[in-house]
Formats: sequence, structure tokens, C-alpha cells
Amino acid sequence: MSHRVPGGWTALVRGLVPAPVRALAARLLASGRARALVTKILGSAPLPTLTAKLRASLPGFTLAFALVSTAAHADTLHRFALIAGNDTGGGDTRPLSYARDDARKMHDLLTRLGGVAPSDAKLLLDDDAKDFLTALSDLEQRARTAQARGERTALFVYYSGHAKDGALRLGDSRLAFDALKRRLADAPVDIRIAILDSCRSGALTRTKGARKAPAFDVESGAARDARGVVILTSSAADEDSQESDALGGSYFSHHLASGLLGDADRSGDGRVTLFEAYSHAYARTVADTADSSAGPQHPTFSYDLAGNGDLVLTDLRASAEGLVVPGGAPPGSYYFVDPGGLVVAELDKAADTERRVALAPGTYRVKRRLSDRLRIGEVEIARGRTTVLEEPRLKDAPFSDDPVKGAGRGRDTWWAFGLTGGYQSFFDAATRQSLFLSVPLFGAEAELHDYFRRDWVWGFDAAVGGTRSVLALPTLAGPTYRYSVVNLGTSLTTEWPLGRVAPFVGARLAYLILGRQFEDAAFPDQRFAMVSPGLVAGARLQLTRSVHLTTRGRLQYLQYNVDAQRSLGYWELAALLTYAP
Repeated sequence: MSHRVPGGWTALVRGLVPAPVRALAARLLASGRARALVTKILGSAPLPTLTAKLRASLPGFTLAFALVSTAAHADTLHRFALIAGNDTGGGDTRPLSYARDDARKMHDLLTRLGGVAPSDAKLLLDDDAKDFLTALSDLEQRARTAQARGERTALFVYYSGHAKDGALRLGDSRLAFDALKRRLADAPVDIRIAILDSCRSGALTRTKGARKAPAFDVESGAARDARGVVILTSSAADEDSQESDALGGSYFSHHLASGLLGDADRSGDGRVTLFEAYSHAYARTVADTADSSAGPQHPTFSYDLAGNGDLVLTDLRASAEGLVVPGGAPPGSYYFVDPGGLVVAELDKAADTERRVALAPGTYRVKRRLSDRLRIGEVEIARGRTTVLEEPRLKDAPFSDDPVKGAGRGRDTWWAFGLTGGYQSFFDAATRQSLFLSVPLFGAEAELHDYFRRDWVWGFDAAVGGTRSVLALPTLAGPTYRYSVVNLGTSLTTEWPLGRVAPFVGARLAYLILGRQFEDAAFPDQRFAMVSPGLVAGARLQLTRSVHLTTRGRLQYLQYNVDAQRSLGYWELAALLTYAP
């Protein structure tokens, strides 16, 4: 006869067995001594004898089994993640280049290696503060449901974008640091980890116990015992967080992600803990930004963890694919470059030590830098398989063959193409009435952004225009003619991005072809061509990520030397609609 226990044996044991005893069972399970406990109860005997012992020892065996089952259930950590990336931060900030890319990378890492199910992760790109809080509320509700099932829970919040004046800047909206800290403190989750990659984000950790330091001590032990809040930030309260074209992201997020892929696994156990990840990101971020124009960038942390245990952030063994650098490979720093020329991961290998980096499936260039040359090769990471790097197959190459894109020639350089419509008119009244008429212009343009340096635009434009008129003569009826303009030019401008609007000013050099074609063959056609320097100013409005609307004005100079030496000036107003692929 069987009896059903309401809530199951796990619930019964939770109600009857004191917490210290349950904790002992958990430690037995973790240490592999649970089998010894069962063996002690049952012994090793033939099946009939074992059956008799089982019947005689059923109460003790049931208790032991329930204890182990309870401990295993308590060891479960149900993970949730909110990842947000915003390239824009309002009208008084400069647009970022890689915040959304950093968020995508972190989302991939946490769902592939961090134990977060895709259904428990939310990725927000250029969303506002209201969307952020709505997504957070949804994850909190899911965490409550998981806790009701007896599961322990963890919440990861990652943000890459602008922060200023004590608030995260999500587009034109703001989320105050204090409000976010309160929300994290009150979240119905056992472990809350916030990672903020933004300028002056260290203000969020400016509380008692917060430090700007390379590491913090967490007692070793089972992660199931840890409870509380941890906040990591990419910079101190008075520092800017910096991006890199060669890395295709921010320094902090790149080194954090590279560490989570395996470079931070100093213990070699195939798992990257919170302590290892932060220590790695701190050291590498400070080193890489020490000589930058903005100065060194110091990540900070604040933690309030109760109990023992360092939390595992990524398990390199969770994914079957990856790359192993064998112990016999030469020591040094290895860089893994994607087909776009961006460093996606790094690995610092010591002599006679095997290292693993959990690269996603794909083709990568491998680079090892020596004092006088590079060692370069290619590896293919197949889905579901581990690839072993064969260093002898790498080839020597000069530094000029570096597969990593340099700053100023990386992803930040981009083209825009568009159509323009405008109007041209000379300042002198007599000139625009009888010599060079006022006309509408229509044309096409191409713009190369950030080629010479950031926020510089090199433009190429071509426009045509024309009108019909009657030549005014003192004694004869004027002949009818067609007046035409061909306007070719190149310009170099500098922009000041202010959120979605970017004012600009610069110089332009044009080649102007002006002509009159008479309908009466008795009058010869006339043409005048001259180089025309000038100035340009305007503003560019970002309608969408790829579509921009520009309004601008030009002031140009023209030296007229046909029948007399005359210095003329003219102006142009235009609107330009561009598309950036």
C-alpha cells in the first residue's frame, strides 16, 4: 500500500529536517560522499540479501534519498538576464559606436555559456527606460514563480550605453542610479548582479564598501550559499568609459567577454567565476587605457553577499565547441580575430599549461605576437566539436600583415549615399538677372564618415540645374536661351553629434560650369567654367539608424574674368536625404 505525501518527499523533508542537517546533506552531495552513505545503509550483497536489507532499512534509505534529493534541488540556480545596449543618450551626448554590439555579445555569452535559457533572457537595443523597467518587472515575476517551485534564482542586469548626471541615459529617457539600486535591492531574487559599462558609472558604487581595486575576496565554497547584490562598473565616478575600433567594442566589455570565454579561467577548472572575471577585466582595462588620451579607466565594484561562495558566471564545458591551446604550445598572448578583422577573444597562455577558449562556431584568424614578427594562422570551429590549435601550422608574418584592423580604418568608417535638392543664387542683383541666373539644383552625393578622424566627413557631390530666359539687349528683341549649371564639388566637414542631431561646418571646393544655349543659331552658345572655393554649414538629423536628413547652406566665391575682373559670391541652400548601408 502506498501513501502520497502532499508536496512530495522533498517538501516533507524540508518541513521535518532542520536546516543544518539539510546543509550537511548538500555538502555530502557536493563531495561525492552521498554514495558512501547509501552503501553504508545497504551494503554490497547479492540481490535477495540486498532486497531484504532495503526493506529493513527503508526508513533510513528514504530519509537519505530525500536529503540528497533536497540538496540537489536546492543546488539549482535558475538564472535570468536583462541585457540592454543604447548607442544614443540624448541631445547632450555623442552617439556611441558599439554599445549595442557589446549587448549582443553579452547576450550570446550568457545564453550559450552562462546557464541562462534563451526564454529567460531579454535583449533590449536602443529601448527607453520604460521598456527597461517593464522587462525587469517581467523577469522579477518569473523569478517569483521559480522561487515558488523551491528554486534559487539569480538575475543578471547588463547595460552598455551612456550615463550622465547620476542616471543611465537610454535614448532621450533617464533611469536614475538611486532608482536602479533600490530596484535591485528589492528584487525578489537570491543573487543580483549588475554590470554597467558607461561613463562615470562608478557613481553607482560610491557607497560604503565600494572600491576601485583589481580584486575582491570571496571565500571559496559552494555558490549555492551566496545571496545578495553585486554591482560592477566599467569606470570610476569621474572617468569616461572608452571604446576601441580595433576591438569593435568598449575596452571593459571586450575584456569581460574575453575573460568569460576562457581567458579569466586562472584555476583551469573550465569555469569562470565572478571573482576571476572581474579581476581579469580590471587588469586588462587599466592596462589598455593607460596611455589613451582620456587616461586610464578603472572599473569598480560593490558587493553585499551573504554566505560563502564565488558565483560561476560561465561554464566553458557547457558548449561542446571551442578551441583548446595545448600545453605544449608556446607561451604568450594569443588573439582570435573574426572575418571582419575584430578581436573577439584573447588568451594569455603560460608554459606547459593547457588553455581553452569557448569560441562560437566559425572561422577565425589566430595571431601570436612576438618581438620581431607575428605568427598567423586560421582555425575553423565546427559546431559540436572541440578544435585543437596546432601552433606549428601558424606562419611567420611581418607586422604589416596584422589581421586586426587599426583605429581609424575599422568599422567606424562608413559611407552614406543620397539625393539632394536645393537652390543657387548670386548676391549681386545685376549678375543674377542677366548673367548667372538663380536656379534650382538637383543631384546626388556620397559621404565618407570618420575616414581621416572621428566625426570628419569627406563629401563628394554633383548637381545640375537650369531655366529658360530671354537675353536683355538694349536695341534688339532678346533671343531666348537655355541657362544651365553643372556643379561638381568635394567638401570636408567636422560634426558635433548631439544625440540624433549633428551640426557641422567645413570647407568646399567646387568646379562650376555655367552655360547659355540659344535657340537662334545666329547666336553662339556661351560657356564659363571656374574653380570656386567656399564654406559649408548645416545639421544632420538621424531619422532611423540608416536614414538621415541633412539641411545645409553654402557660401561660395567665383572669380569672373571674361570681359572684366569681377569677384562674385553666391549662396546655395539644400536638403539632402541619405542612406547608410
